[in-house]
Amino acid sequence: MSDSYIIEVSSQTAGIVVRDARGYQFFAASHRFNRLEGQVFRNAREAERAARRLANDDTLPMAS
Repeated sequence: MSDSYIIEVSSQTAGIVVRDARGYQFFAASHRFNRLEGQVFRNAREAERAARRLANDDTLPMAS
């Protein structure tokens, strides 16, 4: 299992997630994804879903 992942949405880099003791913390790669900056997710897939929702302008659920 990797400690970090690149999150891409529609061929654009949204950010990276880095595993720590709490889960996977999101670091935005562009201003478009700044709302996710610092949020912690249970796994990289959850972070990717949140980035896709944000890109589609859907309501974001609270991260853990």
